[in-house]
Amino acid sequence: EVLSRTSLCLTEHKEGQNEAVEHDIETPHGVLHVTMRGVPKGNRPVILTYHDIGLNHKSCFNTLFNYEDMQEITQHFAVVHVDAPGQQEAAPPFPSGYRYPTMDELAEMLPSVMTQLKVNSVIGIGVGAGAYILSRFALNNPTLVEGLVLINVDPCAEGWIDWAASKLSGWTSNLVDIVMAHHFSTDELTENQELIQTYRLHIAQDINQDNLALFCGSYQYRRDLEIERPILHHLICPLFSFRCPALLVVGDTSPAVEAVVECNSRLNPTKTTLLKMADCGGLPQVVQPGKLAEAFKYFVQGMGYICLLALATQMTLVCVCFCYANSLALSRSQTLHCGRHSRVHLVCQCLSFALKATKCPAE
Repeated sequence: EVLSRTSLCLTEHKEGQNEAVEHDIETPHGVLHVTMRGVPKGNRPVILTYHDIGLNHKSCFNTLFNYEDMQEITQHFAVVHVDAPGQQEAAPPFPSGYRYPTMDELAEMLPSVMTQLKVNSVIGIGVGAGAYILSRFALNNPTLVEGLVLINVDPCAEGWIDWAASKLSGWTSNLVDIVMAHHFSTDELTENQELIQTYRLHIAQDINQDNLALFCGSYQYRRDLEIERPILHHLICPLFSFRCPALLVVGDTSPAVEAVVECNSRLNPTKTTLLKMADCGGLPQVVQPGKLAEAFKYFVQGMGYICLLALATQMTLVCVCFCYANSLALSRSQTLHCGRHSRVHLVCQCLSFALKATKCPAE
């Protein structure tokens, strides 16, 4: 099952989804490649994703966004996938002497994306380095971010390369090995060979290695997010704290467990949820897309968009109830001569029950 899911992660979107429109957007720190599906709908936020090192938006998020439950959600929201500079498919190498943007500068590029695409606010989904960038973006622009889903986020400044290299005893510590150790635990590297081979080949062959080294270096030298947990019942909110709800996600065998737990300890417990996914390693959006899609659905519902998602469920129940009532009426008509008005009454009863079952407060 893991292999079949993994094979999807590097493929295009499924039929029936909104067609992708690619943009190269000028920002204060260079050009950013983004892919947009759908158009902003009214005042609803747009889902904005940012991938981790060694990946691009396709290899990081396609498995999740191709999942049926996630497609149900994205019917109601436009989606913007951001590729870090030089990490997109077939990206050309940077010229000699090019200075790669810092993590702070990568976050500062996102308002230009929103302006050009006419996006008013976002729900961010980030993984690893992408989670850090979206965190910095939310801290700097709290009015632009309605919610954050942060997978494998590390709020600390400590570089991971020395740690990763220490885990690679007996290995040739090249860039691909170090990135693999960033994504996967020691157990995953030795046990889940199909998944590991897929991503090792992707990182080594599909991502420009010089560009990847620059992105990794930027992430290694990131600064601490300096987020602070607010004091309960204190009227003044800390300057560096998320103003929006946040869902922190990590696999129970991920190398990022300690970092995510540390991040959770710094955030407002009334606005933060920590989801530690069982039987899952460093790529929960690939290995457990169903569980993550379900968690995201509840997260969006908690933000007040429950009616949008309940609508699809209601319509399904309406169809089911109509078919059931119709067949029941036909069955009764054979013995009770049930007429058209009785059949309509049965449909109304079933429909009323269905709507009560999915009733939600007004937005």
